[in-house]
Amino acid sequence: MKKYKIIFWIATAIIILWEGIMPLSTLLFAPEYANAGTKPLGYPDYFAHTLIIAKALGVLAIAYPKTPGRLREWAYAGLTFNLIFAFISHAFVDQNVGFMLLPLIVLGILAISYVYHNKIYTHG
Repeated sequence: MKKYKIIFWIATAIIILWEGIMPLSTLLFAPEYANAGTKPLGYPDYFAHTLIIAKALGVLAIAYPKTPGRLREWAYAGLTFNLIFAFISHAFVDQNVGFMLLPLIVLGILAISYVYHNKIYTHG
């Protein structure tokens, strides 16, 4: 059980930093760079800002221990959709392999967080 919690929190901490804190801090402290990942793909600025806020809320729902189960599931789903569509956007627009792989790597870490969260709460 302790191993499950350690794996869950390591994976979740990476997600918190990558999908929550880094984009939100960019939006708050360097807003001119908030759309650096979406502008080259043709998305409008408001899309980047909305996406950052949604990701931060999703990360909060995943990390907060008392989040109701259904809300947590939707947070995992939303982040999953975000990462899948990031991959698709890069695959069709810039076809940069590095930009295509990064969302898939983060998706793998998100999947580890999800699996181990479920292991903790079904075995604990």
